[in-house]
Amino acid sequence: MKPQYIVDESKRRATYRVRKVGMKKKLQEISTLCGIQACGIIYGPNETVPEVWPSHSEVQRVINRFYAMSEIDQKKNMLTQESFLKQNFRKVQDQLKKARDENKKKEMELLMFHCLGSGRIVHSADTIDMNYFLLVINQNLRGVNGKKSTDQPQHGIGVSSNGTENLNGERIIVDGLNQGIVQTNIGAMQRQGWSSDSTRGRGNAMFPFGDYNHSSGLEHDPSFP
Repeated sequence: MKPQYIVDESKRRATYRVRKVGMKKKLQEISTLCGIQACGIIYGPNETVPEVWPSHSEVQRVINRFYAMSEIDQKKNMLTQESFLKQNFRKVQDQLKKARDENKKKEMELLMFHCLGSGRIVHSADTIDMNYFLLVINQNLRGVNGKKSTDQPQHGIGVSSNGTENLNGERIIVDGLNQGIVQTNIGAMQRQGWSSDSTRGRGNAMFPFGDYNHSSGLEHDPSFP
């Protein structure tokens, strides 16, 4: 139910009585279950004095304890409605960002497996997606190489010559061999007229995946079919 002001006066009064009893019950539960001091002060409509729980003396004791704290401790967990909504909004934004990153990673992994199965790279995204795609490939290769014997050399796929960060925020060292792979891939895309506009408006484009020889600077890896 969306919280909003109840226009009908009789319904509003009935809701007030029910919610007031419910609030007192919740205060009693949290005090008993958690062993803490809690109190409630309720100003009802058309009432000259507030209604308190559990008693005036207990309420005064809790208030005195609160004011005896330093100002920093008082405001540590204090939230207004505006600050509460902002806090929740930031949490939702963080959750959304994590979900988008995870979806993007899974999308690139599916593209990677498709390319490995077909032997060709089918790509219809922009350059940023291609960089992200190479990052995912690099992470998967590092995971595979990590499971191999420690005496075998490990190879990764570089991303760019300017040291693009990988998905975990680590720096990727691009050597001459891997840099040649990336430049060859980008050169192939440029020769086919790849651009952000063309890829969005003309469908998928394809270029060979793995058809590199010694002249391009890539040695054949016997462990890769």
